[in-house]
Amino acid sequence: MKDVVITNHVKVRRIEIGNLTQGDLAKQVGVTRQTMNLIEAQKYNPTIKVCLLIAAALDTSIEKLFWLEED
Repeated sequence: MKDVVITNHVKVRRIEIGNLTQGDLAKQVGVTRQTMNLIEAQKYNPTIKVCLLIAAALDTSIEKLFWLEED
């Protein structure tokens, strides 16, 4: 099995839509700001449920936020 890395554009999208802090997004999704920070830093892989909630909060699709890259 190849090593894969989950990459995301959560921070980029959050900034694109304007004036949404990590704390604001975390509150909408139901996680802590620290968890959102780890997700954005790609140090924590969220559950599919959290990924879907983030995508909904950022008004985009999950495919535009998260994808796999071979290491």
